[in-house]
Amino acid sequence: MTEKLTIRDIARLAGVSKSTVSRVLNAHSNVDAATRERILNVMQEHGFMPNAAATGLAKGHNPLIGLLVPALTWELVTDVLQGVAAVIEDTQYEIILYSASPEKDFSFIIDRMLATNMAVGLLALLHTQSPQHLVELHERGLPVVLINHVASRANLPWVGIDNAAAASAAVRHLLDLGHRRIGCILGLPEIPCTHDRYQGYCQALHEAGLEVDPALVLQGDYTCEGGRHCARQFFAMDTPPTAIFASNDLTAYGVLQAAEEQGIRIPEDVALVGFDDIPPSAHVQPPLTTIHHPFKEMGRHAAQLLLTLINQRDVYSNRRKKGQVAPVEEQITPSHIILPTHLVVRKSCGATFTINSI
Repeated sequence: MTEKLTIRDIARLAGVSKSTVSRVLNAHSNVDAATRERILNVMQEHGFMPNAAATGLAKGHNPLIGLLVPALTWELVTDVLQGVAAVIEDTQYEIILYSASPEKDFSFIIDRMLATNMAVGLLALLHTQSPQHLVELHERGLPVVLINHVASRANLPWVGIDNAAAASAAVRHLLDLGHRRIGCILGLPEIPCTHDRYQGYCQALHEAGLEVDPALVLQGDYTCEGGRHCARQFFAMDTPPTAIFASNDLTAYGVLQAAEEQGIRIPEDVALVGFDDIPPSAHVQPPLTTIHHPFKEMGRHAAQLLLTLINQRDVYSNRRKKGQVAPVEEQITPSHIILPTHLVVRKSCGATFTINSI
């Protein structure tokens, strides 16, 4: 096993003093940009994770919890952050927020955050990024918790929902209302939950004894414009669907726009169900029936799980230093938390009326 590098080792490899490395770790401004970049590159090259007790934390700074989000403008970020903050703000830890959009070097962002801001654990709300670098960091001892659909594909602690079961519940609701010709607008194919929600759509139809009609499944992109485009295709069919399941609420908003443009009434002509229950969904016209995605609860549970892992890591590390071996049941293992969802019934599905079965 490779011996863990120290700040002194990093200083030697970068050709600087130990105090210079310490200033970089504590994000001091009195280090020139070229030197700072050289030190950070050495840290990244050698997989260096600073020891909190040896740097700024020992000087009175609170330890930091890193929160990675795909974009600060993403609809669900605010609720997730509120859930995380509700837990972390009552502890000794502080939150540092980083945006990791697909256009940025995801691994470099993580390593830079660890090197300069002394994060002792990471929460990651991923979108299309691969969690592999986080898996590697977790295997090296850094507590990491993933939030949302990507998490279920990685050998990491994670908090999420059962997207397939939730989508199935939404489609079953439309079936219970008498609909048999139900359109489905998918999300981006590179996002795992797209496939899970389509699986739920198919499952509900199969349980009702119906075959999936490929003509009723259109490729969207989780945007309002994508939903609008797909809805126009549905409405142009000789026999359009009597109901539409949209893979997220933004897609459903696009369906509402297309329906208004063409004088199609929702829910009288076409019933509509979305997914996520973001705040505007209660206020669009008609109010949107949708699956409630517990974003705030996900943030809260993820923060609690991360704190548990940090505590376990510290206890286990102290025992190893003393030559003790932790019992099997106390050793750190990945934990998976699946939170419940529910259907919020509003006017867009026409729950107060039924149609004849076809």
